[in-house]
Amino acid sequence: MSELALDYVSPLPPVRTGIADYSLDLLPHLEPLCDLRVVRVPGQPVEKSVRERWALVRADQLGEAGRTALFHMGNNHHHLEIARLAMSHPGVLVLHDLVLHHFLLGRTVGEDDTHAYFRRIKLEHGWIGLDAAHAVRWGAFGDSLQFALPAHRSLVRRQRGLIVHSEWARGTLLEEEPDLTVRVVPMGIPLPKRVNPERSRAFRESLGIPSAAPLLGAFGFQTPMKRPKVAIQALSSEKLAHVHLIVGGEVAPTLELEKAIEEAELSDRVHVTGFLDYDTFEAAIAACDLCLNLRYPTAGETSAALLRVLALGRPTLVSDYAQFADLPSDAAVRVPLGDGEIEALTSSVASLLAEPARLASMGEAARSYIRDQHAPPMAAQAVVDACSELGRLDPPDRKPLRVPPPTSMAYRQLDGELEVTGHEAPWPDGERRTLRVRLTNTGAATWLGGGRGAGGVALQLVLLSRGEDLLADQAWPALSCDLAPGESEEFEILVRRPLGPARLRVEPHVLGASGFNVLGGPTWESEI
Repeated sequence: MSELALDYVSPLPPVRTGIADYSLDLLPHLEPLCDLRVVRVPGQPVEKSVRERWALVRADQLGEAGRTALFHMGNNHHHLEIARLAMSHPGVLVLHDLVLHHFLLGRTVGEDDTHAYFRRIKLEHGWIGLDAAHAVRWGAFGDSLQFALPAHRSLVRRQRGLIVHSEWARGTLLEEEPDLTVRVVPMGIPLPKRVNPERSRAFRESLGIPSAAPLLGAFGFQTPMKRPKVAIQALSSEKLAHVHLIVGGEVAPTLELEKAIEEAELSDRVHVTGFLDYDTFEAAIAACDLCLNLRYPTAGETSAALLRVLALGRPTLVSDYAQFADLPSDAAVRVPLGDGEIEALTSSVASLLAEPARLASMGEAARSYIRDQHAPPMAAQAVVDACSELGRLDPPDRKPLRVPPPTSMAYRQLDGELEVTGHEAPWPDGERRTLRVRLTNTGAATWLGGGRGAGGVALQLVLLSRGEDLLADQAWPALSCDLAPGESEEFEILVRRPLGPARLRVEPHVLGASGFNVLGGPTWESEI
């Protein structure tokens, strides 16, 4: 096999992102394995030491002479130009975050272009995305929407193949897009030398943390999904009244972390450092007795910050969720999510801090895991092997987007036709007749059968006489099965004509919601 010619596209230092640090660790090990070129991301600075080590090429040289492009994609604004390049030059994409919805919001709604957001989310998720995104028009940005709709389909389907860092991530991608080709490679993390205890002590002293105080650490860019407020609530417990916490990394403004710390009256025990340079980052981790890496919901990322914590031999508590299942239980203890999360975290921290020998054993297991599973030479070889295979494939983007058809469960437009026969005059007072009702679905959504419960369709019958509904106690006839666009169902309804003038009304209803008349659908009404 001829040597792989690889064009490497990623943020690089001094850009403040874990993917830039990841690339700096990986590149020296890729270099001897392939014909490597590093592509400069338009508009991003690159440190002088990096420029001197690798002669950077321009983005317009990407992929020339049949070279394979390797893109590194994350869920923030640093990857805007990378996404554009990946869409115009299909290659192999390392998907560091499965969910790119926040990235989409930032480059549309974040720039006051809601219409672009609606266009893009419809392209990514069809009617489901468009329907779910309406709340954004009024300023609602729920986590459930952003994590349920990953907004990555057009990008990942444009690539020749994908690389992820966990089996969970691979399974999640293939569950929705089975025609993708996805390979799992380890994230290369160097095993550092053990930090000199003097550096750790100096770091503690710089923050005024007593040398004997138990110390927890939460590292990396802090967002609500990393649950720092859960850690703060745990520290409010009497069980942990003597424990300090370092929050090491930049903090998202929306988190309002300082406010939460003040309200919990923990300003003397919770230390927010902001961004840490690499040497200080290592000293901070080594100063901790136990680290936290909680996460819910997840964008599917493998946390480089977590792996660096393990590489420095620090035991860690993680959420019992998603990609954390790949971690060895002797190095990372799982904390269940749900109503008892704070209590479980409090109990686990107290128990582990009371067992120094167990903490030491977990620390050794953590270093062994990184050495055996995440060595950069091993990761580089896996990347080269994956790119050699995937770079020869054709992108699957010509196949149509697989979006399930809309249904009456959520769709906002339910067009149809309603015909009623058998009510014609003369209809004597008191006579019972069998009316025939034919309901036809002329819209784009499937109408669910009445047996489905909420979202199912049934016929509401109203027979008004002297201001009273004579059919109010009668069960509504329901669709016997799902009714696809273009299909019809017929019903027979037994009705006795009351004495005097009366008005009969027939209208389909969505169970648990509303009548079809507010959804563009049919209603039939007549004097009898």
